[in-house]
Amino acid sequence: MTRKIGLLLGREWSWPPAFMEEVARRDVGVVAEYVQLDAERMDEPVEYDLVIDRISHEVPFYRTWLKKAALDGTVVVNNPFMWTADDKFFGAALATKLGVASPRTVALPNKQYVAGIDHDESLRNLRYPLDWQRLVEYVGMPCVLKDAHGGGWKDVYVCHSLEELIHHYDHSGQLTMVVQEFIEWDHFVRCICIGQEHVLPMKYDPRERKYHVEHAHLSPALGRRIVDDSLTLCRALGYDMNSLEFAVRDGVPYAIDFMNPAPDMDLYSLTPEYFDWAVKTMADMAIRLTLAERRPPQLHRGEFLIGRRFASARDRAGDVDHEPPTAGAAPAAPTRKQRPARKTAAPATSKAVAARKSTPKRPAAKGKRGDES
Repeated sequence: MTRKIGLLLGREWSWPPAFMEEVARRDVGVVAEYVQLDAERMDEPVEYDLVIDRISHEVPFYRTWLKKAALDGTVVVNNPFMWTADDKFFGAALATKLGVASPRTVALPNKQYVAGIDHDESLRNLRYPLDWQRLVEYVGMPCVLKDAHGGGWKDVYVCHSLEELIHHYDHSGQLTMVVQEFIEWDHFVRCICIGQEHVLPMKYDPRERKYHVEHAHLSPALGRRIVDDSLTLCRALGYDMNSLEFAVRDGVPYAIDFMNPAPDMDLYSLTPEYFDWAVKTMADMAIRLTLAERRPPQLHRGEFLIGRRFASARDRAGDVDHEPPTAGAAPAAPTRKQRPARKTAAPATSKAVAARKSTPKRPAAKGKRGDES
């Protein structure tokens, strides 16, 4: 019986056809095609064994359907329940608990709220005004203000003063923002992680938004650590495809952005060599997950929230070899049994800065928090 992979896509043009051709070339009883949806019934079976989701973060209807597909036992890459729940404040806390170096991070109350939220009655759990001085003493200057649920470098501001930080915060609208320590890096790495097994660490310049094909850009030790940290994070999040960014300062890789479940796979941005790796590795992973023996999630235990449930010993064990993604690239992480214990260096202490003497004042009349200045 032929098994089906469904692709849920946006405006991508290069990766989808290349992926479908690669799956067809393998000739293993698996086909890949574009998902087709209209008005979906709650009791209508999902025809796909696996769905690769690249766009539901922008199209809420897709996310709604994907959660139902997961309920039916379809393997969804990535888990729509986790993708719905993640945010950068949670991510920074998770990384720290996992021993992965992460910038100091603070979550801020929203500047504005939806209609019906009354400042005095609805927000009685919030202290006011914000303690800006305590905040900047923790994260230091410069710092980065960003959308806790955003991606693609949208709504990200590098702030060099408290006045600049408050200015961007005052214009953040209904977004939930976080403030992070700015890591003044001497090396920047963006990784693509696929299948919770394979990591491609690429030299990347965030100022130019450009990848550099330099396979030997990392020392063996730093390469192993970045690959190991990438796998640690992806396995904890349950993501089968993800993009992770590391800012390296004084030899320590800080995970500054690692919740990107629809990573860049465009031919022209990735470069042909890295694009070819992404196509083939995604095909490997998707075919393996599609053909793996699995059982429906046990609904009374809420297993559909966690993700797939495989029956094969290999997937239960979780001990897999990590081969180098491409010749000459940074070496991959050792297997779990080989991996030595290590202590991750803690983030450097932020330099305290003088905070602005005045703080936003409570509005005289009742209204939305967006009336603050």
